[in-house]
Amino acid sequence: MGMNYYSVKRGLETLPPDEFWGRRRDENDDILHIGKSSGGWCFTLHVMPERGVEDLWDWIAILLDPERIIINECSEPIEFSGMWRTITDRSWPRPKTWTEADYRRNYAEPGPNNLARHAVGRGCRSQGLGTWDCVEGYFS
Repeated sequence: MGMNYYSVKRGLETLPPDEFWGRRRDENDDILHIGKSSGGWCFTLHVMPERGVEDLWDWIAILLDPERIIINECSEPIEFSGMWRTITDRSWPRPKTWTEADYRRNYAEPGPNNLARHAVGRGCRSQGLGTWDCVEGYFS
């Protein structure tokens, strides 16, 4: 299980109804998907090269924009410092016991701090310098 995070324009503190998710989310900038936090994995940072968002550093201006707020998928507000820690200060309490076949099956490889990380390819454009991976496309 994981948690998705969004940068939304002020006034949209509650995520829209389910029908919103059925149409293309990249048609407006009101709601931007930051990424997903999943236990035991590096943070899956959503990159959007067509918007010039290719790494965590490109997200900083968006996350600090005073006209926007950060919320999770439950519409709970998140402070920038909390979002930053969620992305950059990740660990898992025990080493994974996965075999090479397990990593291959999950398109993953061993990462820092006992985490799995996305293998480059199949949507993962790059691995961040810390505990995040830069992934294109929509995921939930």
